[in-house]
Amino acid sequence: MAAAHWNGVFPAVTTKFTADDRLDIAEMERCFALQRDAGVDGIIVCGSLGEASTLDPEEKIEILKTALRVADGKMPVLMTVVDGATRRAQAQAEAAAKAGAAGLMVLPGVPYKSEAHETMAHYRAVAKAGGVPVMIYNNPVAYGVDLTPEMIADLATDPLFAAVKESSDNVRRVSDLFNILGEKIRIFTGVDNLALESFAMGAHGWVAGLVVAFPKETVAIYKLAKAGRMAEALAIYRWFRPLLDLDVSARLVQNIKLVEAVAIHSNDRCRAPRIALSGTEHTRIEAIVKASMAQRPALPAL
Repeated sequence: MAAAHWNGVFPAVTTKFTADDRLDIAEMERCFALQRDAGVDGIIVCGSLGEASTLDPEEKIEILKTALRVADGKMPVLMTVVDGATRRAQAQAEAAAKAGAAGLMVLPGVPYKSEAHETMAHYRAVAKAGGVPVMIYNNPVAYGVDLTPEMIADLATDPLFAAVKESSDNVRRVSDLFNILGEKIRIFTGVDNLALESFAMGAHGWVAGLVVAFPKETVAIYKLAKAGRMAEALAIYRWFRPLLDLDVSARLVQNIKLVEAVAIHSNDRCRAPRIALSGTEHTRIEAIVKASMAQRPALPAL
């Protein structure tokens, strides 16, 4: 699938674990199929929400292959590449491309906070190693490295750089990117509770988190916004907002896995050092989900 046509909702899926801390392939197949059947446009595995930092390289490829089986060639599957060493990131990119990834979502070499020239060299080296289209992940709030619109424009002179996940928490960046790049690369919002605002500014897609528990509502917001049916999109988005806020948190993995447990009857197991929510925080998040589900809106025809 051509990178130039990446649009729509791309879930950043969670990684499922068994009680003995192995990959739960069967549960991932079930959860990924819920996304596919709801009409998402792509899947991104092994990202921050997918607990990438806790996964072995072999596990990442196994998760990628699981998503590819579920997608069955009907939508692109991207693997996230993140490592503190560029050479290891290059090896991940090569392995993902060999395993059949349609593209890569690439992060800076975190936790190191690189200078601009180091950041650019890292991205170019990883893209070259993979040889498949790249979505640039820009999240200076979480990772301390900001790829400015000017830097992204410089990278976009290489056709391997096909998209950007813009997560700076500044919706003005969407307009800045369009003003500099036009339609040269695809612009995705990466902040759940800024999604509709980003669509109003022309963003092509949404790398979404809460979609893993509420795929139909997420897809509906995107499709309605793109069809110009903003009032209908806004009604769903306002209902969704308390849930979307759970993505903007240092505990986003634990939050969203608990939402999955309540909404789609999955489990909330995490890999250490993360531990599933308990006590008052578990009660608080569970109450938000149950209150939202009790008022779940009927979705309009799309």
